[in-house]
Amino acid sequence: SMVDVNPKGTDWTADEVDQIVAEYFKMLRAELANRSMVKLRVNEKIQHATGRSKGSVEFKNRNISAALQKLGMPIVTGYLPAANYQNALFDGIERYLTAQDPLMEFTGSSVNGLNEAPPLFLESAPVLSSDDNVRHEGLDRLVRKFDPADRDDRNRALGLSGEETILLFERKRLTDAGMPELAGKIRWVSQEDGDGAGYDIRSFDFSGYERLLEVKTTRGYQKTPFYLSRNELEFSEERPDAFRIVRLYDFARVPRAFELSPPLNKVVRIRPESYKASFA
Repeated sequence: SMVDVNPKGTDWTADEVDQIVAEYFKMLRAELANRSMVKLRVNEKIQHATGRSKGSVEFKNRNISAALQKLGMPIVTGYLPAANYQNALFDGIERYLTAQDPLMEFTGSSVNGLNEAPPLFLESAPVLSSDDNVRHEGLDRLVRKFDPADRDDRNRALGLSGEETILLFERKRLTDAGMPELAGKIRWVSQEDGDGAGYDIRSFDFSGYERLLEVKTTRGYQKTPFYLSRNELEFSEERPDAFRIVRLYDFARVPRAFELSPPLNKVVRIRPESYKASFA
């Protein structure tokens, strides 16, 4: 039987990839639902099914983490992303996501409906890297098909949850600093006035100066790309003093955040993504 042959050193077959991808997503779902599961048992199950070594299975799980990270999805804790460029893996992930569509299951968040701010610490923003990472066609195709920026942008529940989190956080920040009257003046502009303002929340710094916050939320990692509307970009140029993007990430677990200040093209790489077609 296939298990008697040691396939070490050979590429994983499509069938083996499908098995490990399915098990990875089971682990991820269990983890996000706070259900206990033993990674070692899962590893043994795959070893038994494929005849591959413990280390080989472990590394393949880390490859899956690397791909899902690029897709702006949560990953299984403990399987640190390890880049790997076997196309069979990307094909397997694409088959799984196309059949199961688990991206859509990850809606809302554990912080939904809170009346108080979750603990949130504003960390420093990631540094803009020079664009010299190795491109990989299989991965690029996967990211185009399941575009994380587009998916997050269309997920209203996620966006509202993120804005609410920052609203509560800003109120708490000012209240804790002994400025409850200022905290009371914070407005959730996108909810109260609609989306046209170019920002979501009007808050203040400790000196009473405006902080006009555009909240961008993802369940993915720190460097997950996001969409910026032309309106937001233009507003950031009009009010660079007050405009800030608050990037909320890892929203499937304990949300983390950083801020970006204008000029935005100094802190993120901005590329035009869509064009308007008209007849006049």
